Amino acid sequence: MVLKVFFPSCCSSAESGILIGRWISEQNSAVILAVVHFPFIPAQVKQYLSEVQRVTKVSVSVLGSWSNSKQEKEESLSEFLEDLGTIFSHEPWIQISKEGGSKFWSCSTLQKHSNNPKEEEIILVYYDQRKVMLSHLHPPLDTATSTDHKADDASKLSAIFDTVAKSKILFMTDRYDEGPIKLTHWQSDGVEASIIVELMKQASVPACMLLTFLLSLISGICRSRVLKFWPLSFLWSKLSTCEQLGHRLQHLQVLSSNKKAETQTQLMRKANIFVSLLIDVALGILLMSWLYRKNRIGHLADTLIPMADHVAEELQDLLQWLMGAPAGLKMNRALDQVLGRFFLYHIHLWISYIHLMSPFIEMILWYVGLSACLGLTVALCILSDIIALLTFHIYCFYVYGARLYCLKIYGLSSLWRLFRGKKWNVLRQRVDSCSYDLDQLFIGTLLFTILLFLLPTTALYYLVFTLLRLLVVIVQGLIHLLVDLVDSLPLYSIILRLCRSYRLAAGVKFRVLEQQDGKPLRLLMQINPLSYGRVVQTYRLPTYSCYPKDSWTSLCKKLFLGELIYPWKHKGEKQD
Repeated sequence: MVLKVFFPSCCSSAESGILIGRWISEQNSAVILAVVHFPFIPAQVKQYLSEVQRVTKVSVSVLGSWSNSKQEKEESLSEFLEDLGTIFSHEPWIQISKEGGSKFWSCSTLQKHSNNPKEEEIILVYYDQRKVMLSHLHPPLDTATSTDHKADDASKLSAIFDTVAKSKILFMTDRYDEGPIKLTHWQSDGVEASIIVELMKQASVPACMLLTFLLSLISGICRSRVLKFWPLSFLWSKLSTCEQLGHRLQHLQVLSSNKKAETQTQLMRKANIFVSLLIDVALGILLMSWLYRKNRIGHLADTLIPMADHVAEELQDLLQWLMGAPAGLKMNRALDQVLGRFFLYHIHLWISYIHLMSPFIEMILWYVGLSACLGLTVALCILSDIIALLTFHIYCFYVYGARLYCLKIYGLSSLWRLFRGKKWNVLRQRVDSCSYDLDQLFIGTLLFTILLFLLPTTALYYLVFTLLRLLVVIVQGLIHLLVDLVDSLPLYSIILRLCRSYRLAAGVKFRVLEQQDGKPLRLLMQINPLSYGRVVQTYRLPTYSCYPKDSWTSLCKKLFLGELIYPWKHKGEKQD
């Protein structure tokens, strides 16, 4: 049977002593955590290990002895190390020795209490203790479809990583401590600490308390009955800016919560939210400083009114073209004139409204620019709402044309069923047979003929305004895609993968160091980091869906039947 000994590379130069770690009997493996140096008192070592085991819930014990002899190994030292196995009584007792003149190590086991001691093949695996402790091993992505062998390997690695990660308290004792026990591990030269981090932790407590109070106050106002009245509730549900502010308010509540993150996933989620908010606000402040420099707000206001006039003139020219003979098509003259004048009157109302608001546009844009300090996503949502308001007349044209076209389509389908002796059963939601008299068939024929000959004129207006509406929806959809990208992108995880890839582990790989007959095989365990795509997929933040809810088939069916196509951003729906 193969015995695997995981030895920390930081202990390769440690002085002689005893090995403490965890014995994993299911895998026939030993995970070495530290080396206790001579001199020591066995009772104090046992008491210290019992205290560590009580805190970490890891069965830490003395696994064997470590001998680092720079000269020729003395027989007295080897005999003393063998005698330690009777004091600590671990089965098997692992003996690892490093000889000064050789690059190969000797590793053997003693089984004094076994009746039939067997020769075991030993594999010595070196690992970076700091990287393994700080890394988080991710399970395979396709655990449901993976083989039992892969799942078993993942569980074995998880046991090793958990052993090192849960033994943090063991690494708090370094060589400068005045205690009776001297340890060698990855923090032997001094416990890592940062004064700046400690000061930030102390300063964040009152800041989080103040932020929690303000957020609870804002949340109480948002849940009050004042916002449930019709105008405010309608605006809150339709404006993208209000939705984005509510989304960011939830993020701030998660960050200011005094509940400690229990798992690695929750901790990474908080860190990703914090970095996302930080970068969002930084980009918003940069945008705001760019807008208020060199009077760009005034230039934008001066170009907005001529642009609106130009769009209105283009729509008027388009309607004049439709009222004639567009592309040589023969339209119904009376219906064409009625629809054209109806839409021209709406454009006239829209131009009057724009010119009425023109003295206040610069002031409105000045205050809107200040909202960029809340984040780039808030500024983009305000831009989307401004586009929706400036193209409201196009939306009205689309609704008028779609309703009229839909009415004719459903009227023609009903009259077509009349010719076939069918009718739509509303109660049973199905088509049933029905007998009609001569008068009903005559009236149905007249109505069918009228609707059929008026359909091309209505369909042309519907087609033109549907294309204009889809153009506006596509622009708004691209803006919302950018907003959702900033909201959902796990920036902290990506930066962590870029700078410290070992923190996000997908698995391990082994490299052969030395191999010689009669000596244990020595391997080096290295961490395989997660791929960037897997990082984004694993730690992507939940966001509001901005993708089409319908399939392309359903979308084409709605366009053909004249059903309304709403913007891609569905309010109140989240996507994980």
